[in-house]
Amino acid sequence: MNLRAVWAIYKMEMARAFRTVLQSIVSPVISTSLYFVVFGSAIGSRITEIDGISYGAFIVPGLIMLSLLTQSISNASFAIYFPKFVGSIYELLSAPVSYLEIIIAYVGGAATKSIILGLIILATASLFVPLTIEHPFWMLSFLVLTSVTFSLFGFIIGIWARSFEQLQLVPLLIITPLTFLGGSFYSIDMLPGIWRTVTLFNPVLYLVSGFRWSFYGKSDVSIGISLGMTVVFLLLCIAIVAWIFRTGYRLRN
Repeated sequence: MNLRAVWAIYKMEMARAFRTVLQSIVSPVISTSLYFVVFGSAIGSRITEIDGISYGAFIVPGLIMLSLLTQSISNASFAIYFPKFVGSIYELLSAPVSYLEIIIAYVGGAATKSIILGLIILATASLFVPLTIEHPFWMLSFLVLTSVTFSLFGFIIGIWARSFEQLQLVPLLIITPLTFLGGSFYSIDMLPGIWRTVTLFNPVLYLVSGFRWSFYGKSDVSIGISLGMTVVFLLLCIAIVAWIFRTGYRLRN
């Protein structure tokens, strides 16, 4: 493996994040803080506890996951779409760099930025409510696994997209609604029977539930199922990316 090439692309992506720190870091933190204030104040005054956890603390994992999913997708999709947009993708594809090295560099850069953002949001949330992390190893594992998985997903979207509008289509119209409806701000046990069953088909539920378990030891679904669903989605994204580079889908035209 050409580690110099991987490091060069990775360093370029990280440098871009620091050049746009207002958009990459500050804006998501402010948005999450506003979510926290609005939901924590408005709903928290009516729902004091869920499963013995104060409502303010209960929504923290969901807020982190909301930012983690959207930022992982946005970072990775823009990173690979922009070279397509300006035409420099052909130089990258013709360079002595393997497809695996390209994926590691771009996905690694996007995932790193998302992990840093998630930790910053966690630190910010601790200023509002007292937090406990019962399983720090699994918290970091879910953080890394989710960031890598959805950075791969964003990489796929960046290759598929033909315009900047399409880059925002999936995060805004699919991922964000699924996150809101995936137990980020409530327990699915609070839902009527039919809607609880419907929610179980929401893949984001398993990410939020597993991440919340790492904090408080309580979740809407089994931790094993949450972890398994995340790994399945990761493997699916890897398979799609492999197919894209094998066929040249929207890369060579």
